[in-house]
Amino acid sequence: MKSSSVPLSFNPANKAPETGLALYGYNNAVERLFNENPPPPGGTHEPGRVVRVDRTLVLVAAGDDLLHLPYPLDAGIPVTGDWVWLGPNRAGERQIVDVLPRRSQLTRKRAYEDSSAAQVLAANMDTVGVVVPVDRPLTHNRLERTLVAAWDSGATPLVIITKADLANVADDVVGQVILQAAGVDVVTTSAEFGDGIDELLAHVPERGTLVLLGPSGAGKSTLINALAGHAVQDTGAVRSGDFKGKHTTTSRELVPLANGTVLMDTPGVRGFGLYDADSGMEAMFSDVEELSARCRFSDCAHQFEPGCAVQQAIADGVLEERRWNSYLKMQRELAALARRSDAAAQRAYYREWHQKVVVAGKSQRAAERNTAERREDRKSKRKRR
Repeated sequence: MKSSSVPLSFNPANKAPETGLALYGYNNAVERLFNENPPPPGGTHEPGRVVRVDRTLVLVAAGDDLLHLPYPLDAGIPVTGDWVWLGPNRAGERQIVDVLPRRSQLTRKRAYEDSSAAQVLAANMDTVGVVVPVDRPLTHNRLERTLVAAWDSGATPLVIITKADLANVADDVVGQVILQAAGVDVVTTSAEFGDGIDELLAHVPERGTLVLLGPSGAGKSTLINALAGHAVQDTGAVRSGDFKGKHTTTSRELVPLANGTVLMDTPGVRGFGLYDADSGMEAMFSDVEELSARCRFSDCAHQFEPGCAVQQAIADGVLEERRWNSYLKMQRELAALARRSDAAAQRAYYREWHQKVVVAGKSQRAAERNTAERREDRKSKRKRR
């Protein structure tokens, strides 16, 4: 039986979405994606987009419907934002039969320490909005780490300052963020008064998807309500003592806006373990890597070697030592992750580590032996006297 698919017409001049799927970001680029990845043979197929992934079911937009469907058996694991083909099962009901290739995906290492597995948080977004509230101290390392992941996702990073109406230090925070997030646009917003909303939306392409990423209590849900023009997300208070907020968002979900933009709120992220983020590191720390390339020795460890451009930049105040230490910490994380996922690299690492221990042990024993010999010499000299 020949496979057939139900096409969707896309009319960019028409501001009102034509179908339910157009509400969720269907555009010319997505249409090409479906054309380049036809459905499996057999039955009639239609395109859909994953709106939310729950514990046992997947909420999918298809046509004018929102469908609760079971996880696919052999089509891959879908995440919020995925584009999928739907087709009939044996009972004639709709099911996910294929997950299309992702043009972007936001990934982190799974939370538990010894894991080397990736957790995909979102897919097919155009802009990653890193939310920074001004009502708490700016955590520089968290911002850098999140921006590395945003750059590595394949989407465009954007820093969104929230709660500008709650503090008189907004200008100071914005200035610090602009210096730290070089090359990333920064937008200041106040959801309370609607400030910066239009500027924020201008950074998202037509019918594009924006994912908001930040800690609990950062104002993501409040910002989504301001963007949507009505309450679509619950909001909660933030404790004044430690600035921690309650998780009012418990799952990643697509929220369509009237202008065609699609928002994705995410639960507050306390930590962000990097996963295979070499391109993100290069984009975020290009200044550090350029300095490393200027060192006199190609294998410079950037510690006490002569002609080290990194240490000279730190001494001259050109490179902030905190930023350098943050870079080193993330590089160590990525190297450790690579070793856990690569058995050969892990064996080589432990061989090198063992050699260092053996050498250090020999040196220690030699030092102790030399010390004992010197003591005996001194005793002998005193006896001869």
